[in-house]
Amino acid sequence: MPDLTHLAQPGAEIAVRVTPNARRAGIEPGGPVLRIAVTEIAEDGRATAAAQALLARAMGVAKTRLSLLRGTKARDKLFRLD
Repeated sequence: MPDLTHLAQPGAEIAVRVTPNARRAGIEPGGPVLRIAVTEIAEDGRATAAAQALLARAMGVAKTRLSLLRGTKARDKLFRLD
């Protein structure tokens, strides 16, 4: 898992693209958008919750500090660190 602690600035907005139902969970840091693969299916917000937890772990913050601004039911999401 990549070290994303440099993104852990209060008020930072992080754009991600989530790939649900992947074989392995992981984060690919490259370009302006982080690509997050999760093993959960995209149903009832499970993939979003898994992506939030994975991103929080990589950033070294609690997952409750990440709030979803945009993309509840889309692959492209925008999180903000509170």
